[in-house]
Amino acid sequence: MLDEVRRDVAMVRERDPAARTRVEVALCYPGLHAVWGHRVANRLWLTGHPLAARVLSTVVRAWTAVDIHPAATIGPGLFIDHALGVVIGETAEVGADVTLYQGVTLGGTSLEGGKRHPTVGDRVTIGSGAKVLGPVTIGAGSRIGANAVVVRDVPPDSVVVGVPGQVIARSRPRSTTATLDVEDALLPDLVGVTLGSLQRQVDELAHLVHAEAAEPGLRPSAAGVWKGEDFSI
Repeated sequence: MLDEVRRDVAMVRERDPAARTRVEVALCYPGLHAVWGHRVANRLWLTGHPLAARVLSTVVRAWTAVDIHPAATIGPGLFIDHALGVVIGETAEVGADVTLYQGVTLGGTSLEGGKRHPTVGDRVTIGSGAKVLGPVTIGAGSRIGANAVVVRDVPPDSVVVGVPGQVIARSRPRSTTATLDVEDALLPDLVGVTLGSLQRQVDELAHLVHAEAAEPGLRPSAAGVWKGEDFSI
C-alpha cells in the first residue's frame, strides 16, 4: 500500500506543473484523496461489507466532490485533476495511468443489471466535462476531448471530439513514455473542417455555373431566340 501511495504522489507531480512538493500533493489534492478513499471502500466492498463501503464512499464524495462507486475497478496511477464533479459508476473499469479532468462522467445508459459502465484502457486522458456513457471500451493511449460525449467504442491511440463523439485515428500512435496529452487547442475541429469543405464545393459549383452561363450556346440570339434546346410549353 505504501508503494501505491508513493506512486500516486509521483504521478501527480509528473502530470501537474502546479504540484511543488510531495507533502503539498498529499495534503492538498482532493482527487488524490478520492482515489485513496476508494481503495479502502473497494476493499470493504470486496470483503463483504457493502454498507460500510457505501457509507465511506459517501463521506469521501462529500469531502472531495468526487463520486466513485466502491465496486468500480480503478487501476494504479489514476490522476483526477481539480476533481470537482467527477463520477465513476459501479461497473466502470479504469486502467493504469489514466488522467481525468473536472466534470468527467463514466456513466451508464441502462437500468438493467450487469456491465453498464465504460472500460477505460491504460494511459487514456479524458478532458474536462467529457461524458463516456454505457459499456463502451476506450482503447489504450486515447484522448477524449473536453465536453465530448462518447457512446461507442474507441480504438486504441484515437482522438475523440464532438457530440456525439467522433473518432479520429492518430497519424502517429503515442508511445507509452510520451508526455501527457492535454493540449485541447491541437484537437481537430470536425465541424469547421466539414463546413469548410462544403463551402469549397459550393464555390466550385458556383464558378462552374457562371462559366457555363457565359458560353454563347446558352444565350438567346439578338432576336431573343434560344437555340439548342427543346423546351416544352
